[in-house]
Amino acid sequence: MPRLRDADSPPAAITPGPVPKHAQVRAILLADIGSTWPAHAAIPSERELSTRLAVSRATVREALRQLIEEQKLYTVQGKGTFVAGGRVQSQLHLASFTEDMRRRGMVATTLVRRAERATPPLDVRAALGLDEGEQAWSIERLRLANGIPMALELGWYSPRVAADLGERDLSTSLYGVLAERYGVRIDAAEQTVWAETVDDGVATALDVSAGSPVLVFRRTSRASGTPVEHVTSWYRGDRYQVHMALAGT
Repeated sequence: MPRLRDADSPPAAITPGPVPKHAQVRAILLADIGSTWPAHAAIPSERELSTRLAVSRATVREALRQLIEEQKLYTVQGKGTFVAGGRVQSQLHLASFTEDMRRRGMVATTLVRRAERATPPLDVRAALGLDEGEQAWSIERLRLANGIPMALELGWYSPRVAADLGERDLSTSLYGVLAERYGVRIDAAEQTVWAETVDDGVATALDVSAGSPVLVFRRTSRASGTPVEHVTSWYRGDRYQVHMALAGT
């Protein structure tokens, strides 16, 4: 399969014939993805690709559109087009990040960025069933899979079920700590998922560019009906995807 050469090499040949030019360009670009261009590397601009391949920018744009739809490439507004990395696929089920990654043969690590008692905002207080002025544990952790930042997690935890939670080792499975130290086993949760782009703070933590897409998970978890956790997690859109099995009624 032909490959896109560097600027000093002869361009790959786009030939007239039954195969559309945009399909030929797609094949040339695809051959370089993962080899010439590693994961998350920036690829040349439309203008540069058009010049090097001697085709119109519209032809290049169509080839790029197809590769983006196929999740081989992704764009960052104002930055350019980049090679997509492999994504970790998760099914929507009740499990800790550590357990989730272990099932996929990946090594999960956690960096605890903050653990302190604080007064939660109104929505968190309502979710955890706390009284006005009552404090909760505010815990911020960066979750990594095989050493690569995967998610930033901001959780609030009820002190009624884990009074000294912030003094424990939270660099492992927090659900494991809750079960082993406090006898609290999460058995039910409500979760909402949406997509957004990240600001500088979250982007820096996740090692992505500001404006990059993320999946946001907001979950309230319970143990035997008692509210335990209200957590918001920002997962890298280029590294994580969700699988759902649906059944007809």
